Amino acid sequence: MGIRAVRRRTHRRRERERLLAKFERETAPDRRLGLAFALIEVNDYRLEGLEEAAPAMAPLFVDTVKTALGDKQHRIRGMAASHLGVIEERSAVPVLLKALEDEHAYVRACAALALGRMRVVEAKEKLTQVMEEDWDQTVRSRAKEALERLI
Repeated sequence: MGIRAVRRRTHRRRERERLLAKFERETAPDRRLGLAFALIEVNDYRLEGLEEAAPAMAPLFVDTVKTALGDKQHRIRGMAASHLGVIEERSAVPVLLKALEDEHAYVRACAALALGRMRVVEAKEKLTQVMEEDWDQTVRSRAKEALERLI
């Protein structure tokens, strides 16, 4: 079993390096966004190994959350919100707080998850409100998890 784990890690590292190179070369914003999503997924939703690319990913995710608000692309908005938490983009906190008010529960849950990952103490009041008042159980649960990370 140890050999499989080593092979899996090696494969993920190579795939990450390949995607990073593609991400750096790509100029089309929509393709860069897709590559950024793929990079974080291949990297098991961890920042380690993506530190150099994170500053270039942040504006893509922030713009996606902002410009897709009210749009029917709730999955993309949610993924972008969640991935902001993975890359720990502190400048995106206002956008994530706004996303807690999104019309779609998936986006609200992902925003709560991101705020918890980043341990944003300033979001405590808003997360408490969401935990107590949101109609969706998943959103309430994610807000509770985020609050537990703040303690």
